[in-house]
Amino acid sequence: MATSGKTSLKNQELQVNMGITLEQNTESASQHSNSINSTEQVFGEDFEYMNSSCFICNGYYGPCFEEPVCATCHAFLFPEDMSHSEAIPISSEKEEKRETKILEPTDLYYGMERRQSQQPPPPPPPPQPPVAAPRPNYLTERLEMLSNPREPDDLTPGLVEYFFPNMLLAVFSYLDDMSLWSVGNVCKRWRHLLRTHVAGDQWRVYTMRRWPLFKPLCAVQDWFKVYTQLMNSCPCKTCLQQMALQTQPPGEENSWRRNRLRNELKNLRTDPPEGIEAAPLDQKCCHWQATITGPVGSPYEGGLFYLYLQVPYSYPMCPPIVRFLTHIFHPNVSRHGDVGIDSIQHNWSLALTISKVLISVQSLLTDPYCQVCMEPSVGELYMKDRSTFEDVARSWTWRYAMHDTLCPV
Repeated sequence: MATSGKTSLKNQELQVNMGITLEQNTESASQHSNSINSTEQVFGEDFEYMNSSCFICNGYYGPCFEEPVCATCHAFLFPEDMSHSEAIPISSEKEEKRETKILEPTDLYYGMERRQSQQPPPPPPPPQPPVAAPRPNYLTERLEMLSNPREPDDLTPGLVEYFFPNMLLAVFSYLDDMSLWSVGNVCKRWRHLLRTHVAGDQWRVYTMRRWPLFKPLCAVQDWFKVYTQLMNSCPCKTCLQQMALQTQPPGEENSWRRNRLRNELKNLRTDPPEGIEAAPLDQKCCHWQATITGPVGSPYEGGLFYLYLQVPYSYPMCPPIVRFLTHIFHPNVSRHGDVGIDSIQHNWSLALTISKVLISVQSLLTDPYCQVCMEPSVGELYMKDRSTFEDVARSWTWRYAMHDTLCPV
């Protein structure tokens, strides 16, 4: 207990120091990036966010590799273990029954106590197996990587390029699907090896594993291209990786949460809201994937937008975390995919369910709330030039959210 307490205090100090450093170093960076955005950000149908550097630290903590947030800022702002949501402890049903059965001691109790005192003491319990060490904090790992210089590689220049195909395929066989897809974007030779030695049915399995709610409306000829289009439509691949890892929050699940999620899932399957679908990805229902169809009459009409939900063990006392897994041009959705809804962020209620949260997100696509925006420049465009905003939003919908209808050529 003492060791875990010291570890948690150390992690808290690291996060506080990290927050102070972020505040000090991002003031000038944010001012610089805002000045760049105000002068160079011209909205059009081909508009895209520039992710050459992290928009949080402006590249101070390292490259972001065309992602909206670098790995260090992502580890600080978006914890992976969901422990930040465990602020309200909830007693389980067994603990409540055990508390209700505690009564005042009676004569029978004292008689039993007297007989137990005359019996020999019970044998000591067997030694418990050692408890595994807690998983190290990813933020700590990132800070160590930043503070310690990287050792230079002792490989001969050009050695990897001249590997035989059998050697490369043997190395590729140990990679997961996201790493394998990333390898295909390194060079033409590696991409040709993947296209010729990895079957199309395997890419179909990879696609349905990452996007289980994907239902193509036409025959798919090339599943690798479908996988590529879905990967490119995701704003943050780190969040996609977190969804695939399906890490469990600390603590134990209570019966209230279990029964409520069971009823919610039953209602979603029997009587789902129009244009909304959701399903858990793990047995504990901590990770969910959902889809929202763009409302009719909006610039998002015809699009199918994927969302990722994290449901902590403290649900429904604490709200779930909702993020878009599909690029969307909207004032209340950041370039990272975070959704800015007051009912989730500040005014969470026990009456709200996952389906109601998704309905609120869907209604937000029809009527954005521009008084408080996740992307102020997009909100300003919505207020001042509605036609240009709709053109850009419609272009993004065709480009990123219609892979079920428009199969890649």
